[in-house]
Amino acid sequence: MKKITVTISFIVAILASAILSANAQKAIQAQNMAATLPVTVPIKTYHVGIFASLYLDSVFNEDGNFRFKQSMPRLIVPGLEFVQGAELALDSLYLPNANIILTIYDSKSYDEPIPTLIQEKKLDSLDIVIGAVKDAEYKQLADFAEQKKIPFISATYPNDGGVAGDPYLVIMNPTLKSHCEAIYSYLVENHSTDKIFLVRKKGAQEDRIADYFKEINMQDGKPLLNIQTLNFDAAQQNSDNLKKKLDSAKQTIIIGGSLDEAFATNLTLACHDLYPGYPITLIGMPNWDGFRQLTKSDVFDDFPIYFTSPYFNDKLDSNSRILMNGYMAKYKGKPTDMAFKGYECASLFTNLLIKYSTNVMNNLNDKTFKVFSDYNFRPVMLGNYEFPDYFENKHLYFIKIQGGNLSKAW
Repeated sequence: MKKITVTISFIVAILASAILSANAQKAIQAQNMAATLPVTVPIKTYHVGIFASLYLDSVFNEDGNFRFKQSMPRLIVPGLEFVQGAELALDSLYLPNANIILTIYDSKSYDEPIPTLIQEKKLDSLDIVIGAVKDAEYKQLADFAEQKKIPFISATYPNDGGVAGDPYLVIMNPTLKSHCEAIYSYLVENHSTDKIFLVRKKGAQEDRIADYFKEINMQDGKPLLNIQTLNFDAAQQNSDNLKKKLDSAKQTIIIGGSLDEAFATNLTLACHDLYPGYPITLIGMPNWDGFRQLTKSDVFDDFPIYFTSPYFNDKLDSNSRILMNGYMAKYKGKPTDMAFKGYECASLFTNLLIKYSTNVMNNLNDKTFKVFSDYNFRPVMLGNYEFPDYFENKHLYFIKIQGGNLSKAW
């Protein structure tokens, strides 16, 4: 028999304008096969806590009325969509031997912030914490999970948040360093004899990216690849300056070493102007897929741009259909990327929790419950600890953008 209880600890505004009252409970009872299960089958209850930035204190007044008449404030939409996807995932799970109590927390609550919830022991029953959070809330949840020795799944934040020595932290969205490592591994395997340029501009983030590639390339005390650095600041951002460094007879790999949208657009324009006379492969940073000019259908339709991503979903699988159909039926729309992430995270780690109970951390790479993407969680050792600083997903896809279409390249 499956029983999933969803506790909404705060008022939640649904995009379809339905509003659930505070502390409302929803129980979903599975009927299929319930009568055939032996009465001796133990039914265990697991408590799952999902934290997302909902800003509910900001969008509702003291009387509980929604402050906005025209539309949903944009700042709450990503967290809300993540929660919606997670709820639909748990609605769809068949769990004959387990009860799931899902509690959704607003990580931006004024009345009950995370430190208050911890101090008042309102989180002590949780068996796993799933968070679409960052900054202070990230650190607070990581510290709590380490103290309670339960997994904290960081679903969306591509950063370790300054956490160290926490073997219960799981980072699903890899850090920038991991993206650089994946690009470097690809170059070693496929382009070690080609001309390779790290093209950058001035900036602290750009320094960090350059340092990552230097550190990775110098692991044995000397560079394995000949990676040359080119400055591409505002006055130099054109194809004429780039052309001086290229050879039309040789394959050239250009790494766009910046997270800045204007830089990415200008570098792509410069490469596009030289292509195909100069055989160029342009590899950008993981956030380039969100840059408007690069993803337009009528721009760069004859020039591919590559970037690394932990997520790839062609939306043709059964889980995608379940989510899309359920989302349309319940919210009258199409699920966004955040809804897909919420669905995947809740489904994957709830199944792992039920199967392995207190031993989830040693079984993170069980492929039985794959939802959309592949994951490879590896221990990261940064300090002088006897145990990992955290576990991080190291599996990255190479995605191609061309003519507004995204596809898996490698």
